[in-house]
Amino acid sequence: MELNTLTALSPVDGRYRKQVQHLADYFSEFALMKYRVLVEIEYYLFLADKKFFTLPARSRKALQDLAAGFSLDDAQEIKNTETKTNHDVKAVEYFIKSRLDALGLGAEKEWVHFGLTSQDINNTSIPLLWKHAVECEYLPAILNLNRELSILAEQWMDTPMLARTHGQPASPTRLGKEIMVFVERLQNQVEQFINIPFTAKFGGATGNFNAHHVAYPKKDWIALANQFVEKSLGLTRQQFTTQIEHYDNLAAHFDAMKRINNILIDFSRDIWSYVSMDYFKQKVNKDEVGSSAMPHKVNPIDFENAEGNLGVANALLEHLASKLPVSRLQRDLTDSTVLRNIGVPFAHIIIALKSLEKGIGKLVLNEQKLNEDLENNWAVVAEAIQTILRRENYPAPYEALKALTRGNGSINKESIHQFVENLQVAASIKKELKKITPQNYTGV
Repeated sequence: MELNTLTALSPVDGRYRKQVQHLADYFSEFALMKYRVLVEIEYYLFLADKKFFTLPARSRKALQDLAAGFSLDDAQEIKNTETKTNHDVKAVEYFIKSRLDALGLGAEKEWVHFGLTSQDINNTSIPLLWKHAVECEYLPAILNLNRELSILAEQWMDTPMLARTHGQPASPTRLGKEIMVFVERLQNQVEQFINIPFTAKFGGATGNFNAHHVAYPKKDWIALANQFVEKSLGLTRQQFTTQIEHYDNLAAHFDAMKRINNILIDFSRDIWSYVSMDYFKQKVNKDEVGSSAMPHKVNPIDFENAEGNLGVANALLEHLASKLPVSRLQRDLTDSTVLRNIGVPFAHIIIALKSLEKGIGKLVLNEQKLNEDLENNWAVVAEAIQTILRRENYPAPYEALKALTRGNGSINKESIHQFVENLQVAASIKKELKKITPQNYTGV
């Protein structure tokens, strides 16, 4: 079959392609080639700047244009070379050398990939594309969602709602405050996330600059590598490595994303529950079908879709975070094939975030239902009454309220007020207690 959105094996490249196709700029095979070419050229120019060889200004511009204008035809040329070399990074090296030949720089082409192993390119290219994807796609999406939640929290801050602990009626709360719980959780985790550095490995075949040092023993290759990785690429160089990056900080990114995903799963389930309790109605699209058999249904599918995609993302992130930091001795190849999949959980997260935004946009608050639930659960003010009675040193107030309310499904305003009226307390205390309702007993 010809590959298209209907024949793709993965829903990321099939059903959900329109939602995440822009991520191909970071995670496709084409993108990886483009970033490899960029790093190779930046390193070549860096060596020229450090006077290892002379590079004409016009050639510098041509190489910079090659990196910036890297095309599908260029990628296909590299892929064709790879069929012969059976080595993807070496094919990139040969691609750049061919362009140097075309520029009349054949004499300087051996400075391409000088002293490097393939992982010096992979372990800078992948952190760089990951950094760009996180900064341009992931963080803006998370922060935008959290801003939407902040706006809703402010809008609903004075909306009383029956709380439920263990699924049972509990001391009332406010809807806005419950949304703020998720706002704060997300904010805290994002702050932790952004403090994790984007790290890279750059140090030769086994991390010791063996080839660099033997060729130029008087050069401070550690300082040069630090400068290249940090100034030219904007990454943080790991100082002690094997052939590959140790991936600990990348794993920390994955773990942080998992925690953020878990918060969003929790949020999705709570909103789903509020919809099922009729606290929210959903805006109806007259052309949509909620059920193939039941015409009346408007299902909270966006929150279900988000929960499912976040779960898939977490399963993949868990494997990535636990596998990548483990490599036999100075390097085995298991990281290579695994690392190619980092865009998959990323895509599922973006799909989930779009679903959450869509679902949130459909919500219509049903204040009547919220008020009905409060009115039907006057027993929740028992906590308030017994606490004030404790303040007044009334004997065994908890036990008195427990005898009145526990297991008693007929508690209402009248029975509560009758109980208050029979208390042996001052009239001012009775008046204070009668002012308490499920609607106003919402704390601060």
